[in-house]
Amino acid sequence: MPDFKYTAIDRNGQQANGKIDAASAEEARKKLMAKGLMVTAVTGDAPSAKPAPAPGAKPAKKGFSFGGGGKVTSDEVTTMARQLATLLMAGLPLLRALELIHKQERNPAFKDVLGAITDSVSQGNNFSEALAAHPKAFDRLFVNMVKAGEAGGVLDKVLGRLAGFREKAQRIQKKVKSAMVYPAVVVSVAVVIVIVLLVKVVPAFQNLLSAQKTAMPPLTAFVVNISQFLQDWMLPSEFSLVGLLRPVIAYTVIFGGATAARAWLGTEKGKEIFDRILFKVPKLGGFIQIVTVSRFARTFGTLMASGVPILQAINITRDTLSNVVIAEALERVHDRVRDGEPLSVPLEQSGVFPQMVTSMIQVGEETGQLSEMLNRVADIYDEEVD
Repeated sequence: MPDFKYTAIDRNGQQANGKIDAASAEEARKKLMAKGLMVTAVTGDAPSAKPAPAPGAKPAKKGFSFGGGGKVTSDEVTTMARQLATLLMAGLPLLRALELIHKQERNPAFKDVLGAITDSVSQGNNFSEALAAHPKAFDRLFVNMVKAGEAGGVLDKVLGRLAGFREKAQRIQKKVKSAMVYPAVVVSVAVVIVIVLLVKVVPAFQNLLSAQKTAMPPLTAFVVNISQFLQDWMLPSEFSLVGLLRPVIAYTVIFGGATAARAWLGTEKGKEIFDRILFKVPKLGGFIQIVTVSRFARTFGTLMASGVPILQAINITRDTLSNVVIAEALERVHDRVRDGEPLSVPLEQSGVFPQMVTSMIQVGEETGQLSEMLNRVADIYDEEVD
């Protein structure tokens, strides 16, 4: 195996240089991280070896745009949280740790953000305040957990917990996307096949069916009418103005309808109705509930474990959920908890959360281990997603 030169920061905050045997630069990086080193650079001795990318320089399809067209990805933010937690646990001051992470960052967009945060902290601002100035990269969950960590003097532990939370959330998100690919392909292929049958196959039998003296069965007549509609309106039937305009009108109506539907789904009322419908779809509704409840429990449990007050934790959790049904339920839960009710009571009465979830939360309240129980709920539902 080739040798790779590396530069890293050890647990004492000192720079370490050396060589390590590995099959690739990525493997070398993993071996070094397993030894508790924060890697800043890995290069190969062989001319063909290429420098390994920094931990925060992974490409991704989705991210947040900043000046110059660059992107700050969710993976990069997670890596930064993990690196910062490691450096703080090693005893480095926050400002020095930020300077090191900023120095080794290779993504220009994120480097600019980290530079601004470092400057803000050096001027005496709180770390959470510096993060809050960049909402496109650091959401409310991130900022509030850091704020709680600062207040409790456990910023390193909170950052480690936050990194773990984000890593698990990203794994679940990737699994959900992967699981949705196959159904989407199947539905798309099925739609194409049905259209081909209606436009090409059914017309071949249409004359034969029309020549029969007996009336066609209702279902057969419906299929024939759909086929005729597609031929008349979706395909040019003749080289005349009317024949050419029909498809144009049809596609305009379809496109306009799709645009209007998308706009309506973007409204609060439209999203609420759509989410309620999805919840009732067999199998799909159950899957959505599992994923959403897992995210709720993981987010809420992480916030509680980090010292965020319960009412504030409910609000932050509600804002992180994309499902309107559960978000509205949490809004009602917030009001009742504020009035003095135990968390488990309004959760159970909302009708949105499974009985097992509310029962485990009740046990957590009674034993004083609410955050641990919430994270256990998330683990159980994550296993179901797997």
